[in-house]
Amino acid sequence: MKYPVKIQLINQSRREGLDFDSLPFGKTFSDHMFVADYIDGEWKNCQIMPYGDLSFAPSLMALHYGQSVFEGMKANISSKTNEPVLFRADKHANRFRISSERLGMPEVPEELFMEAINSLVSLDKNWIPKSEGSALYIRPFIFATDESLGVRASSSYKFIVFTGPVGAYYPKPVRILVAQKYVRAFPGGVGSAKAAGNYAATLKPAEIAKKSGFDQILWLDGMEFKYIQECGTMNIFAVIGDTVITPPTTDTILDGVTRDSIIHLLTKKGVKVEIRPLGIDEIINAHKNGELMEMFGSGTAAVVSHVADLCYQDIVYNLPSIEERKIGPMIKKTLTDIKENKTEDHFGWITPATSTILQVAK
Repeated sequence: MKYPVKIQLINQSRREGLDFDSLPFGKTFSDHMFVADYIDGEWKNCQIMPYGDLSFAPSLMALHYGQSVFEGMKANISSKTNEPVLFRADKHANRFRISSERLGMPEVPEELFMEAINSLVSLDKNWIPKSEGSALYIRPFIFATDESLGVRASSSYKFIVFTGPVGAYYPKPVRILVAQKYVRAFPGGVGSAKAAGNYAATLKPAEIAKKSGFDQILWLDGMEFKYIQECGTMNIFAVIGDTVITPPTTDTILDGVTRDSIIHLLTKKGVKVEIRPLGIDEIINAHKNGELMEMFGSGTAAVVSHVADLCYQDIVYNLPSIEERKIGPMIKKTLTDIKENKTEDHFGWITPATSTILQVAK
């Protein structure tokens, strides 16, 4: 490997005693993490070390000017080999590169990105839960590390990957509130990047929605408050009649890996799919006409999250029960089966998590 990696293993695993059948999302972390530094135009100091705290100066530029992006991935245990596998890791690596570029940050080469992911998953594979709806969540992220208050792009960065076992993100169908005041992203902004600041801007509106009895917000465009964008942190799909519709990815909508996978799978199964602007008025009219069959969000964390109802202009529109739906439940099961190697992968999405550096270390 081009990037030498120093390996420091944990003395005693923290896994013992954990209840893997009752995992909250994102609160339990595996034994190790991967860390690398970008200094003088090069990635250096690559290490695998025990998961733990970092120390940094109060003047760290990421804290002040928001140069920070991340990815979200999952690893599962293959039902065929009983070894860890990754789902579309190359697409996550590419999106990580695109997000970093949009925020003026250096590229993490795919070789380095993939070795970090593969080595951690291989090393901590006994942390991968096997219960239905669970997985090993993988969080790569990069942030600025210059110590300065000058408003500029940093010259140094840190790239870190850590993992943790997770259960279902949304254990039940979600209730969504259509945005009427707040906006997630504008054209020309960073809405299509997985920038940390994108998520910070959604937290207050999400809290307002939750206090009103809803789980998430259905974001509309910031120009006309007319076209749907995303649902909380997910891409959004609507099934109107026999057609599945999802908005096109633009600079205001994240190019979701799960979204792209769903489109491929539906097309292969002969389901009619339209990628086009979808107005909130079209959704409401479809509901009134009895043609709104389903709505669901998609994302790495949730996979597929069914929408139970939506509230627009103080009117709640209930959707058909999950038992009556055909597309969402089918596509969620199909995706899960592919990720666990329970069904044939026609697209070459599944790759084994194998590590070159760990093999050398042994």
